[in-house]
Amino acid sequence: LDRIDIQVDVPPVRVADLMGQAAGESSETVAARVAAARDVQTQRGKGVLNARLSGEDLEQNAPMAEDARALFHKASETLKLSARAYHRLWRVARTIADLDGAPPVLHRSHVAEALTYRRLTTAS
Repeated sequence: LDRIDIQVDVPPVRVADLMGQAAGESSETVAARVAAARDVQTQRGKGVLNARLSGEDLEQNAPMAEDARALFHKASETLKLSARAYHRLWRVARTIADLDGAPPVLHRSHVAEALTYRRLTTAS
């Protein structure tokens, strides 16, 4: 599981919930957000998506606000992340920001969300 970047715990759905009105975004809306995020990544990374950015590229393409960097470093030490996991977490945070349509500098909230997906890996 260490090589999986994002893990999400999906609880079982009750049959009664399946019969109701679907909540959340439509597939079309999500697809448009993903396409827009990929376009931003391709332009920013000169044809390279976030998943393929090197550590050096991350410094250039995914700078962090001070509070985001502090959280990122503290979590990295606490979780004893390998260099590979460290960079994967950074890429996930940048992707979350891209899906949000956020500016180039990563916010603390993007790092915090990326950590919630990482935490599942360390708990198993």
